Amino acid sequence: MPIDPICKIQVDDKTSFKSIYKNKEYCFCSENCKKKFNELDKSVIRVRRSLKDKERISFGKLKREIIDPGICTLCGACVASCEVLNIVEGKPALKGKCTACGVCYNQCPRTITTESSLIGNVRDVFTAKTMLTEVKGQDGGVVTSMLLYALEEGLIDSAVVTVKNEEEPWKPVPIIAQTREDILRSQGSIYVHSLTMETLMSAIKRGSRSIGFVGPSCNIDAVYKMQNSPYGLLHMFMRANILKMGLFCMDTFNYEGLKTFLSSKGIPLSDVKEMKISKGKFSVKTDLEHIFPLNDLDAFRNGSCTVCTDLTAEKADISFGGVGSKEEYTTVLARTGLGLELFKDAEGIRGILK
Repeated sequence: MPIDPICKIQVDDKTSFKSIYKNKEYCFCSENCKKKFNELDKSVIRVRRSLKDKERISFGKLKREIIDPGICTLCGACVASCEVLNIVEGKPALKGKCTACGVCYNQCPRTITTESSLIGNVRDVFTAKTMLTEVKGQDGGVVTSMLLYALEEGLIDSAVVTVKNEEEPWKPVPIIAQTREDILRSQGSIYVHSLTMETLMSAIKRGSRSIGFVGPSCNIDAVYKMQNSPYGLLHMFMRANILKMGLFCMDTFNYEGLKTFLSSKGIPLSDVKEMKISKGKFSVKTDLEHIFPLNDLDAFRNGSCTVCTDLTAEKADISFGGVGSKEEYTTVLARTGLGLELFKDAEGIRGILK
């Protein structure tokens, strides 16, 4: 005998109330249970209506970003919300035509679909650029300018930043910056992961007590845990104050893999002047600009990047990136009172930021 999916009791197939959902017939003990079940369909319709004027998102996006990389938890939220999806060989799959309504993508617990989920908690948001002529940053040069300001005002005694290896072009080298020249050397993004934590510990051992730390979300998370976990190395070390300056990060790549990829395109790393990721494209500037689909570098992407959901370094004091601002400007997310105060101070000093 069939089971009522609402109250879970057995019902008589011949006398029960019936409803069709996802091409399957369901039996209910009463009109009330049938009504509750049908309300789910109405909920799906309402969600589709609310998404109608937003970006069209097909199942293909969910498959490409979540299912194919192995991030899918197999919770079934996408299947439960769409009549043309089913589980096939242990994975969600289409069994009909996708209308790109976006419902399945918005139900998945592994996707980020709202602004608050994307950027985390913030005190204030700005878009800014440097007014220092010697600063040539990745976007608006705000990170470099704030470090220069903080160092010269005595707010920090050093900064942990990343520079390019002089012998191996574009290979990252974390350093303890204590001069204006050191900080200027760290301008621009390097899309290879930098092992900054050992350098941070070296700075503390050498006596630095107020440190500006620059890194993507994974490095910021490490500092945060070392400071806040009861088992963290810095949890009880109250003499070290660390200003966490987070960088928006979409991807980092294996150095040798990146070198191999560019060499295969006839681009020596020594000729590269700038790299940038924007709108699914990887841009490399030499004397010319070379643009590749970001997916072309999938084989060289660091494995942790495929499961990272923190684009904007949510545990930083202040975060920086090009997303959300026009060309040559930096989006600034002030997350803590300290981050907000330092940005406001730097902004207020004539010639630093605008």
